[in-house]
Amino acid sequence: MALLELKSVGKNFGKLQAVSELDLSVDKGKIHSLIGPNGAGKTTVFNIITGVYPATHGRVIFNGNDITRLEPHKIAQRGIVRSFQQTFLFMFSTVLDNVLTGFHMNCRAGALKEFVHTPSARKIDREAKEQALQIIEFMGLGGLEYEMAGNLPHGHQRALGVSIALACNPALLLLDEPVTGMNPTETADMVERIRKIRDKGITIILVEHAMRVVMNVSDMITVLSYGQKIAEGLPDEIKENREVIEAYLGREEK
Repeated sequence: MALLELKSVGKNFGKLQAVSELDLSVDKGKIHSLIGPNGAGKTTVFNIITGVYPATHGRVIFNGNDITRLEPHKIAQRGIVRSFQQTFLFMFSTVLDNVLTGFHMNCRAGALKEFVHTPSARKIDREAKEQALQIIEFMGLGGLEYEMAGNLPHGHQRALGVSIALACNPALLLLDEPVTGMNPTETADMVERIRKIRDKGITIILVEHAMRVVMNVSDMITVLSYGQKIAEGLPDEIKENREVIEAYLGREEK
């Protein structure tokens, strides 16, 4: 069953057509990768899904509801959460405090309750801390909850960025190049974490240039080139697609 659908979505920046007539269906509980050369339109698609850029035309359907014209914070409240290629962390705050920011973005206690420190607000804060610690452990950061984010190695910082996104309680998680800059050991660990996130019932859209990662972790792959979909299928099908090899995979192997 499709959790997210893009129907004839296009995005123009003046005379530049960044995305053209894109149809995309992302099944619930799957890892769906979006790949293509630099400038193919992948980041633009992410921005359209999250409401950062309004689509020039077409519709975005999430969980059966049209979210095409919703503001980004309202889209996030519906369960679409994004982690970024560049990790945005509070470097002088602890790992735990960073993850707790994800819970605060959900406004679970409400502004008034937080201000007057009601018992219900304190209860929510305790529950948020317990859940944050569980996420930290799940992402392989157990024992580092009181370490400053700026002191973490690169791989752990990337894992912390994903942890913050998980704290927002996503139904759909958009991962933007999650293994960028990682060594092989860190990459293998992140791949395993991504699978475990999927296994928890969270649907994932993955943008990643590391083809070994994409082919290893994806349930379905969509390939973009110059803003258009040129192929879609299972990893083994994409590997053998001549147009994909010429547009993207072949370039990487040179």
